[in-house]
Amino acid sequence: MRNSTVRAVNRLTKRWAEHADPAGGGSGTVFTAAGVWPLLALLADGSAGPARAELAEALGIPAEDGAGAARELLAALAGVRGLQAATGLWTAAELPLEDAWSAHLPPGARGVLTGDEDTDRQALDAWAADRTGRLIGRLPVPLGKDALLVLASALALGLRWLQPFDEDSGTLQRGPWAGRDATVLYRSTSLLDRVTVARGPHGAVTVLEVVGSGGVDVHLVLGEPDAAADAVLATGIDALTRALPTTGASLLPDGNPGPGLALATVRAETPEPRLRIETVAFEVRAEHNLLDHAGLFGLETARDQDHGHFPGVSPRPLAIGAAGQSALARFHATGFEDAAVTALAACPGGAAIPRLRYRARRAEVRFDRPFGFLAVHRTSRLVLAAGWVAEPATVGA
Repeated sequence: MRNSTVRAVNRLTKRWAEHADPAGGGSGTVFTAAGVWPLLALLADGSAGPARAELAEALGIPAEDGAGAARELLAALAGVRGLQAATGLWTAAELPLEDAWSAHLPPGARGVLTGDEDTDRQALDAWAADRTGRLIGRLPVPLGKDALLVLASALALGLRWLQPFDEDSGTLQRGPWAGRDATVLYRSTSLLDRVTVARGPHGAVTVLEVVGSGGVDVHLVLGEPDAAADAVLATGIDALTRALPTTGASLLPDGNPGPGLALATVRAETPEPRLRIETVAFEVRAEHNLLDHAGLFGLETARDQDHGHFPGVSPRPLAIGAAGQSALARFHATGFEDAAVTALAACPGGAAIPRLRYRARRAEVRFDRPFGFLAVHRTSRLVLAAGWVAEPATVGA
């Protein structure tokens, strides 16, 4: 996929993290700009006037390039191992579409809206469930007689860790989660630089790379105890997209050079370095009304139902009546699952003591308080999903 498109999607991810409430009111959140961006790009291709300018600004590319970039991105996503990507378009029978716009749409489901909410809900919810392996079971927009057009995307990611975690139940001992019974994950590796530290405008952030078996990795990001969730995620995104420099643990000094990170040089039986990782399993769900931040997504003017904004889509005046995303992320001992369905609806207008002959580096990183996560395509550095873990998974969950 093009670097310019990757940068544009990652820009929207970072802006979303800064505008939204990553802590989700205490329950955590997950969001996927990669599911929103291509839909906005397709709409931009058929837009006009102020709505076109706003969509272009939100996208970070010219509106006339939107359809081609959307098609290319969706095709590239469908080629990522472990990731399923799909689009769908449903229109009212009486809504004519401009041939030039519909010809630019990516392959995907096509259907007719009957105007009966129960009938349409059943059909579109079934599409969402089928395209996400039933992780998401409902299209995140209302469907009624005023809905003339629904444009939707579905992304579902499933990956396995190259090195699984060991799993145990335990009571967390420190920080805001102290006393909680949680599913604790731990493992060790000789690769100290799986952990890096970046310094952003709001302090240091520790980033742990958890390598997936395909082309996607998950990065856990931990900030200072008093750092805001949006600031931690923004710094993490800048670090992973190389907008900020990072330093690997092998080059960091002994002590506590990053949040949750401890380093020491010790007497050891072998010279091999060792990194011990401890984190928690988590599951986060979120529902987003994109019109709550209409300006962020370039939809401020487009939602004005007193005017039509998409003459390139249909000769009939259209405005955006609803826009939403449902998302889910699960992190566990053997892998990670993430799914998001996004939709835009248009309406009218113990052993023997060893001999310690060597000095070796030892590192330990703990994620035992709220932290962020980023699922990143390894080759392109496209952020596929971002989120915040406000609560650990409870034992048996």
